[in-house]
Amino acid sequence: MLSRRAILLAMVTVSAAFATPALATQTKTFDLQSFAAAQKEGKPILVGIHASWCPTCKAQDPILGVLMAESKFKSLVYFVVDFDNQKDAVKFFGARTQSTLIAFKGATETGRSVGDTSRTSIAALLGKTL
Repeated sequence: MLSRRAILLAMVTVSAAFATPALATQTKTFDLQSFAAAQKEGKPILVGIHASWCPTCKAQDPILGVLMAESKFKSLVYFVVDFDNQKDAVKFFGARTQSTLIAFKGATETGRSVGDTSRTSIAALLGKTL
């Protein structure tokens, strides 16, 4: 028989695993006009090629949430491309798979990663947008 303490601990652990920090940055569904406008303004941009069923994408979400809540990324614009429903955008970025992150500083691509779930390397990628 489980004690109340064990049940409470399990509930806290499960809810912490599903908690995602609020993003301090602008998160937008990708559309070419908004992306082009952000590039023209010289904004730091991150494009995430995401699929709702992808375990790697789900692992990236809380990491991105924590990192983008940092004050240095307050002007970062995060565009999400739906891998399954935005095939033209996936082609536009030359992405071959979901869980692709692409960094831009204005109109210049500064880095990209595929399948990365390391906080350190994702932070380095975001740093390339500044």
